[in-house]
Parts: sequence; structure tokens; C-alpha cells
Amino acid sequence: MDGDLRIGRLRWWHLPAVARIEQAVFGPEAWSEGLLWTELAAGHDYRAVFDGDRLLGYAGVALGGNEAWINNIAVDPAVRRRGIATMLMSDLLSRVRLAGAKAVFLEVAVDNGSAQRLYDRYGFYGIGVRKNYYQFTGTDAAVMRMDL
Repeated sequence: MDGDLRIGRLRWWHLPAVARIEQAVFGPEAWSEGLLWTELAAGHDYRAVFDGDRLLGYAGVALGGNEAWINNIAVDPAVRRRGIATMLMSDLLSRVRLAGAKAVFLEVAVDNGSAQRLYDRYGFYGIGVRKNYYQFTGTDAAVMRMDL
């Protein structure tokens, strides 16, 4: 990384890179390129961190009334622990505040401690568990909320 990181809107031509990161991060639970395309077509707001032309990570959110749902956030494993997830979360939360959301929700695998620690730092708290939420692994998901 050359240190010239920028956040930009995720576009359809970025989806092959996103799908590669999805596979590396989520394995059998990875979203397909087609599902990611559907997310963009539905108007969900996706942003990515770029180093030049290289996509390093991305995050997406669905906005509806007073609520926002974080759909996805992932960083290329080769560049983790460099503040990219923090950049994405800060940007995402700024945008949902501007959109007028009063609460943000997300689901995270109960065994994903690093993601849960990131969400804890931003003030998310657990409100429930979805049993066997992840289809291929049967892993439960913690449902988290943040009040804005």
C-alpha cells in the first residue's frame, strides 16, 4: 500500500474484486457476484477503500426510514490491521446519520470476535441471536444495534 487510500462508490465493474474478497473472508458463506450485483441494483449504498486502482475493502448499507442495516463489511486479508475497516465504518456511519437514520443494525457470526470488537468500539450492542443464520456452516448470528 502506498498510503494514498481513498473511499469511493462501489460500481459494477468492481464486483469481481469484491467477490474475491468475499470468498477469502467468508468462504462458503460468501455472496456471489450475482447477489452483489442485486445489492447495487436495489440501490443499497456500497463504498470501497481503494489504494490507487486496487480495491482493499468494502461496506454496504441498506437505508429504510429511520433504520439502516449494514449488509456487509470486509477487508482483503492481505491488508488487514491497517485501519481499512475503521475507515469504512466511519464513512458508513457518517452517511447513515446524514440520511436521518436513528438506529443501525447488523448481523455478525457469533464466532467472529474481531468484527464484534470493531462494532463494540462504535457503540453497537447485542439485541439477540439468530440461530443457524449462516446457511452453509450453521453458525449463529449475533444481532447488534447502534442508536444514533
